[in-house]
Formats: sequence, C-alpha cells, structure tokens
Amino acid sequence: MDITAIHDLRGIRETADGLAIGALTPLTTIEHDPAIRRDYPVLAEAAATVASPVIRNMGTIGGNICLDTRCLWYNQSLTWRKSCGFCIKKDGDICHVAPGGSECWAAFSGDTPAALLCLDAKIEIVSREGARRVALKEFYTDVGDAPLRIGKNELLTRVLLPRSMAGRKGTYRKLRVRGSIDYPLAGVAISAKNGNGAPQDVRVAITAVNPAPILLQQETPGNDTNWIDTVENLADLAARASRPLTTSALTPEYRREMVRVLTKRALNSISPA
Repeated sequence: MDITAIHDLRGIRETADGLAIGALTPLTTIEHDPAIRRDYPVLAEAAATVASPVIRNMGTIGGNICLDTRCLWYNQSLTWRKSCGFCIKKDGDICHVAPGGSECWAAFSGDTPAALLCLDAKIEIVSREGARRVALKEFYTDVGDAPLRIGKNELLTRVLLPRSMAGRKGTYRKLRVRGSIDYPLAGVAISAKNGNGAPQDVRVAITAVNPAPILLQQETPGNDTNWIDTVENLADLAARASRPLTTSALTPEYRREMVRVLTKRALNSISPA
C-alpha cells in the first residue's frame, strides 16, 4: 500500500502543546528544520546520522520509529536461513543470537527513537475505530520478533514533541562500522535543561544494543562537583542496560564498552565546563 500521497501525514507544525511532525516527513526535513534544530537539537542530530543523504531524502520519521529489528540470522536469504533451521523471528523455534533463551534477540537499529525518548515524545496512531496517543516509551515491547505495539489495522500518523521539552541541550552519538551510511551498532542520545552550572534533569537513551530503544533513569546534579559523578554514574548505567549479543561483526563486549564511552562524550559535550 502506497500512502505517500496523503499530504496531511507530511510536515512540521507548531501546536499549542509543542510540535507535531507528520509520520511521512522525510528525515532530511527534520535534520534541517530551524525549529527542531533550535528547540530539539538532539532530534536534529539523530536524524542527520541516519544512513546517507539519499536515503534520508526518502526515509521518514515514522519509518525510522517503526523500523524492524534485525540480526545476522534473520537478515539473510531464504536459502541461508533454511540451512540453519530458521529462527524464532521467521519460521523457526530457536534464537541463534541467544540459543539458550526462548525469546528473539534481534536488535532495534533506529536512530531517532532514542532522541525522541529523551524528549518525552508521544505518537498518534489511527485506525477505523479512531485515534489514540501513546508515549513512545510504551510503543516498544523489547521482544525482537514482535517489537511494536501496533495493530495490523493501525497507522502511525504523527509524532508529538511537548513544548516543555523545547530549548533543552541535546546531542546524539553513534557507533557504526563506516562513518556514514551504516545503521548504528550502538547509539546514545541525551537531553538536559540548562542550569546555572551543571546541566539539570539529564536524560539518556540508548539504541541498537537491545531489542528496543531504552530511556534510562534521569539524574539532576546539584552542582558542578556532582556533574563529574553524574557522568560516571550515567555512563555505567548505560553500559549495564546494554545487552548487545552477536548480531554484528563487532563483539558484544566492545559495543557495550562503546556505549559507556559514547555516553561520557555526549554528556561532556553539553557541560559548560
């Protein structure tokens, strides 16, 4: 089904509550939109890292949110998958990523959802029965073979950014094999309020190291001295929350440690010190 002709699903509009982004809005538009770059910079940075410029011209924010999970076993030809007995995600009953478990461990690999989680984003989902709004953090199941809470008769139509999140500092850091084009093997998004000293209300989200993007607990350091501890604590928390398994050419240990490193780099980049 081609829905590209539905113009109401495109564009970025200011509302009384913040910004509403149509699900068919290209990632390039989000990357360069002045309001997003000014008020929600973490989202602009995350959108700018997706794939290549050509793909960002076609790829949409809704598509990046609803990206399917993937792994070395699922992301192969029918002949290849048949030779290893298929997998839980497609036609089999074993997860080759974690053979001892009973769940699929295919990893989510979208960039923008981590940024959106840091901004308390909501999404609007529409069906013949009407529209419903849900917090993005409730949209993901953390199960690789059924990653999204959306029905077959439903359509994601809008992304809603609250005005209360406007003006926050933010950045996105990404690990990938090549410096461009590739999907993330680890991604860290952060946002924080400007403080008189250290940033306040710090939020960190990780992606590409679990079957779902994850928002970590927030911390509010009281002063610049506490900021050093906050960076270390959040970096440790992000690394512990990361569960990368053998789904790429890089080892799980390396990817987990890079989550720690990327979190520190991102947090230090927004510190006034």
